[in-house]
Amino acid sequence: MAGKKGHGFVMVFTGNGKGKTTAALGSAFRALGHDFKVVMIQFIKGNWKYGELEAAKKFDNFLILPMGEGFLDLDADVPDPADCALAEKIWNICDEKIMSDEYDVVICDEAIYALSYGVLPVAKVLETLARKPEWVNVILTGRGVPEELVEVADLVTEMREIKHPRQKWIKAQRGIEF
Repeated sequence: MAGKKGHGFVMVFTGNGKGKTTAALGSAFRALGHDFKVVMIQFIKGNWKYGELEAAKKFDNFLILPMGEGFLDLDADVPDPADCALAEKIWNICDEKIMSDEYDVVICDEAIYALSYGVLPVAKVLETLARKPEWVNVILTGRGVPEELVEVADLVTEMREIKHPRQKWIKAQRGIEF
């Protein structure tokens, strides 16, 4: 496999600004250019139709698995057990792909949201990262990254919003934001 020659990184794209998933996709695109095999597992995005799903179909070695239901119940004092069960199920798929010896890059898109909302235990993610194959690259995205994940990551980039079209009440644009 193409990526087995190098050192695999744990990379985190976080922050309140736009661009976390986009940065992960840029990393995927670069890896695809070197014949790496890439999988993206999405924690929140579900059955919406968005550009990256269509683009991924153009590559034999890029798979996107939208696993979420589109939203979480964030108003509850205690996380909804259904959200916890879904997040754990999705993380188990991430773990399976990381350990599978099949992928060079595993993107756990929106996984940090699951951590910050308390529906996925940080310890479960750290345990997987501690035993990942040395050559596998793992990318995690989302707001509110826990300090424990920052400590084990090789690269952490924070997207900071300075200006956004929504401030002028401009709707999300197809091909740019979805």
